[in-house]
Formats: sequence, C-alpha cells, structure tokens
Amino acid sequence: MDEKIYGWWLPPDVSVHGAKIDQLMSVLHWFMLLLFIGWGVFFVYCLVRFRARPGHVAVYTPVRGIATKYIEAFVVVVEIFLLFGLSTPVWLAYKNNVPDAKKALHVRLVAEQFAWNFQYPGKDGKFGKNDPSQISGDNPLGIDPEDPAGKDDLVTVNNLHLPTNRPVIVDVSSKDVIHSFNIPVLRVKQDTIPGQQVSIWFEATQTGHFELACAQLCGLGHYRMRGDVLIDTPEEFDKWQTENAPPPPGEPAAAAPEEKK
Repeated sequence: MDEKIYGWWLPPDVSVHGAKIDQLMSVLHWFMLLLFIGWGVFFVYCLVRFRARPGHVAVYTPVRGIATKYIEAFVVVVEIFLLFGLSTPVWLAYKNNVPDAKKALHVRLVAEQFAWNFQYPGKDGKFGKNDPSQISGDNPLGIDPEDPAGKDDLVTVNNLHLPTNRPVIVDVSSKDVIHSFNIPVLRVKQDTIPGQQVSIWFEATQTGHFELACAQLCGLGHYRMRGDVLIDTPEEFDKWQTENAPPPPGEPAAAAPEEKK
C-alpha cells in the first residue's frame, strides 16, 4: 500500500536534492502571497474609492506621475532576482552535479500508452540491445535475444525498484506520445519524448513505497499511467535483483516472489 504523502503542502522529500527545490518553492509562494494580498487590497480600494455615487462622473484620463513606474520597476527587479538569483542556481546545481556513472545504478525507462517499462542491466552492468522488431507482450522493450549483454537484463512494468543512498541515472524515452515521468517524493519530473533519450538522476535517502505518475495528458488511458516506486535498503535491493534475475540459458525460470504491497 502506498504511503500517505499528500497533505496541505508539499509531499515529503526523500531525495538528496529536494531540500533546495522545496526552499525555492516556499520563497516563490510567499512572494506570490504578498503580491496577491497587495493587489487584493488595491482592488478593494479601487472598488470603494471609485464606486458609482451621485455627483461623481468617470474621468477617462491616464494615471499621471512616476510612482507606478517605480512600483513596476521594483516588481521586475524582484522577479529577475527570483529567476537568476534563486531559480537558476538550483537548476544548475542539479544539472551540473550528475553522479559518476560507474557508481550509479543505471536504469532505462521506455514509456508507452499506458505503462512504464523499466530495464535494469544484469551483473555485467551492460544493457542488451533494443530492437523494435522484437517487441512483444513478453518483451515490451524489444531486447535482442541474440545479444549476450541482454541475457541477464531485468524488465519490470509499472514497478521501479531503487536502493537508498546510491545515485540512480534513468534514461527516459517513449514509444508513442509525450508522457511525463513524475515521482513527487523524489522531486523528479521529466517529459519522455519519442525518438529522444534524456538522462535524469536522483538519489533516495529513505525506504518506502511511493507513487509514480504521468504528469502529461497522454490519451484516454492517462489515468492508468500510475506505478509503484519501491525504495529498499541496498541489501534488500540486491536480494530483489538476484531473486528476479532471468535464469541462465537452459535453466527453467524460478517463480517470481510477490511484489511488496
């Protein structure tokens, strides 16, 4: 069962980079609240000051003076500060601190109407080649059966398993239309675009069972684009990967253990 993560404010943060994003969101919302209150007071003032009443007629002349220009300039300066002083540094810190690929868990994601397909490399750390002509119900990613690197690859549908305290790099793409890969508790959201592969990264800091959703309207079955994010300790993750790994060629497949609920 998914943990309850939604309340009156942001969902909990279980990522290493989420604190700065949450701080930025708080600053932006406080700024918007001040603007809302300021414009609301001004609106009420105008309703009262310029209400229709006997002996008064409308005057269609523009506002004179430079006070409004100072106010407009101040708002522009504040918005520039929010963009380049706060938002851009947070974005650059995330984009420029990509973890070492040798130390990270590498996962491929191919979205489709209406499912999330994940591919994990086996113990060799290499992904098998993907051949569109090999795509079938049993092989949603079209892993080439003749490629030795793909013999031990693990594929899951709508279930993303992750370890804690280890960077994860996900290469996202799509088979058909644009989807949006969104894990709120990891502060991750990335569009999956047909014909393009975009890499994103994150690192989980605590275990739990969370939700993966599509944040882009992608068709009639958009509501089905939900998945489970299962974050385990490194030991539990290794155990899961070992238990679910494809058997060596010539050996019968073992019964897969039940997913965590």
